[in-house]
Amino acid sequence: MGLETPLWRALAVFRVASWAYAVVLMARGFRTYPHPMIGWTVLAVMAAWTIAAILWSTTASRRAWTLLVADFAVTAGCLLASMWVIGQERLAFGADTVPMAWVAGPVVAWGLARGRLQAALAALAMGTVDAVTRGVANAVVLNDTVLLLMAGMIVGHAARLAAVSEANIQRVAELEAANRERERIARGIHDSVLQVLTLVHRRGVELGGDAAELGRLAGEQEAALRSLVATEFSTVDGEADLRALVNPYAGDAVTVAAPATPVVLPGGVAGEVAAAVASALDNVRAHAGPGARLRADRGRAGRGDRDRARRRGRHGSRPAGRGGRRRPARRGPVHPRPRPRPRRRGDHHQRARRRHGGRDPYPAPEPRVVACRGWATVCG
Repeated sequence: MGLETPLWRALAVFRVASWAYAVVLMARGFRTYPHPMIGWTVLAVMAAWTIAAILWSTTASRRAWTLLVADFAVTAGCLLASMWVIGQERLAFGADTVPMAWVAGPVVAWGLARGRLQAALAALAMGTVDAVTRGVANAVVLNDTVLLLMAGMIVGHAARLAAVSEANIQRVAELEAANRERERIARGIHDSVLQVLTLVHRRGVELGGDAAELGRLAGEQEAALRSLVATEFSTVDGEADLRALVNPYAGDAVTVAAPATPVVLPGGVAGEVAAAVASALDNVRAHAGPGARLRADRGRAGRGDRDRARRRGRHGSRPAGRGGRRRPARRGPVHPRPRPRPRRRGDHHQRARRRHGGRDPYPAPEPRVVACRGWATVCG
């Protein structure tokens, strides 16, 4: 049962109570009405539609446009019938209509099904019908319209909050179930699979030859399993934890440096970053050789990263203007073709923009690879 179901049940109770109140008012004043039989007929129609609306609200099609429009049309028709039952002159002086508070039912239904905006529109439309029924837009019409507007918007806001809360509760339950399953699998993996992989890795390195290659593969699988077990699923609706997407790339030759807290990004952005990391890994394997080691780090490469790369060996770079300062390659192969870049964005930069058809000839840095002998860093 969703959180909106109690609201629909409360609307059903309101329909019945407001219909009973309309019957009481009709019983008290029908002798003074010009056409009381039409009034009793209108109450019978209201009773039949109340039962139909209650049955409709318990089905999955309660949000259908056709049913909401039909609900509004039936209620507006019963309200307009008050002109013949009571008389428009008496209604213009503030007499009660036949449906009375029953007219709020479709406004509340629109709020539950479609939200605050549609509920406000339904309230204004019902206020217009009330003004037509009375023949004048007096203070009674204004008060009734304001009450309908407030009720519809409040109920619509409450319904949207209930829907969001229900979605969050469902997501939390799914995450808890996923984490419990992960912990259960982690215990089994830690007790059996990881120990076997560790033993195969160690013995393969000791034996050498073909066994060393088998040990290396076992070590990579061990690192991948450990990273998978250590990462919690912390995705929410429309978002994803970047650690869960990047950690599977860890291995003997790849080190993933990630924070302890979740790195939550929109799902599409997280997928693109993970795809960029995978492409960078392929680039390193293709250009840095099979013995290269790689570290996937979150953030832009600073001067310290370049200095460490220089200490380990020569890295792919390009000149950056005066002073002989060299910058790492932004993208592409590890050793791209050098291209000059101005230090300041002055007149030369403006002329370069004109030569490139108004586009920025020096865009912001994209995820790139800083490589050296036996080491490479993916920066984003």
